[in-house]
Amino acid sequence: MDTKQVFEGIKVVDFSWYAVGPQTARHLGDHGAEVIRVESSISPDGLRRSGPFRDGVNGPNRSGYFNNQNPNKYGISLNLKLPQSVGIARKLITRADVVTESFTPGVMERFGLAYDDLTKIKPDIIMISMGAQGRGGPHSRHSAFGHVQQALSGVNHLTGWPDGYPTGVHGPYTDFFVPHIAAMAVIGALDYRNRTGKGQYIELSQLETSIHCLETAILDYTVNGREQCRMGNRHPQASPHGVYRCPGDDRWCAIAVFTDEEWQAFCRVIGNPLWVHDARFSTQDNRLENADELDGLIEEWTCRHTAEQVMAMMQAAGVSAGVVQTSQDLHADPQLKHRNHYWVLDHPETGPSTYDSPAYKLSRTPDQARMPAPCLGEHNQFVCSEILGITDEEFIQLLDEGVFE
Repeated sequence: MDTKQVFEGIKVVDFSWYAVGPQTARHLGDHGAEVIRVESSISPDGLRRSGPFRDGVNGPNRSGYFNNQNPNKYGISLNLKLPQSVGIARKLITRADVVTESFTPGVMERFGLAYDDLTKIKPDIIMISMGAQGRGGPHSRHSAFGHVQQALSGVNHLTGWPDGYPTGVHGPYTDFFVPHIAAMAVIGALDYRNRTGKGQYIELSQLETSIHCLETAILDYTVNGREQCRMGNRHPQASPHGVYRCPGDDRWCAIAVFTDEEWQAFCRVIGNPLWVHDARFSTQDNRLENADELDGLIEEWTCRHTAEQVMAMMQAAGVSAGVVQTSQDLHADPQLKHRNHYWVLDHPETGPSTYDSPAYKLSRTPDQARMPAPCLGEHNQFVCSEILGITDEEFIQLLDEGVFE
């Protein structure tokens, strides 16, 4: 195993906030990059105000949401309304490879930290801006969180029951796959710089990235003129396809059958009752047409077996099935435990807590859990003294001037 991680030596200054930007920078930090998270105690990252909070006690350093997005980062607080603070930010950028930000267009310009400003002090800098709808166009200055992006990108229109209203997906759904695309763009820019010596500006639209998760909806409309709509748990090419009740309090198992071969295997698992030979279920088209009746009969069987038993029997027969897991289930999941998915990091204020590790494993340069998410301004003195070489006297002067607010 190599001792040097894949992004070791890369330096990132992370001005982003909430979920998309911080997760993008985290991809680099988890694999060796030095990431310095820039916030302000006057206007801290909104995720610090978002629960759940450790032991139910509210506080800027106690948000499990924030802490899970920001491990392996140093934290510095700068009041960028002051020129002295901007001066420190510029010093950090002078030694950096990548700058990340996810503000509404115009914010970084007001600070004097737009890409054109940065290239004057670091010509080969790579900068990524991750605005809600990108730069340029009538809606470029609209702000939006993941809940809103679900609606704008069409996800809500496709989620829910056919006779109901759009429901969306739990949480800010798009916030959790947009960072993967953003990180790939940064990695591509790093590769380009390695080959050419030139940096570049990456301008990412969270909305345009989110549209990529619509599967065939756009294609179906442009090719067939058909506007897909809500189908609940149904699928146009699979039946049975749904979530079925099992014994216990709110216990369910998802089952999906796409082919006649899978249907025959499914029938064997449930004991080939007489109703499986009914003409209503003889073909996939018939099963789709009579899905309501089919689901009711299946649930009579699943209600006699635990969700784990249903999953095990179906999987053994080659039928796709999975328990609808709760947070408690996920924390005890044997597969996740085997793969060491959860890191346990000792946070200075919230103590030992579990963190999600990256969803991918690099065989020669695996990720490392080096440090928990930073408290607000936790590394002000370390960054200034040890990284920037600012003297203690200068640091105290800056502190008195309100630079680290």
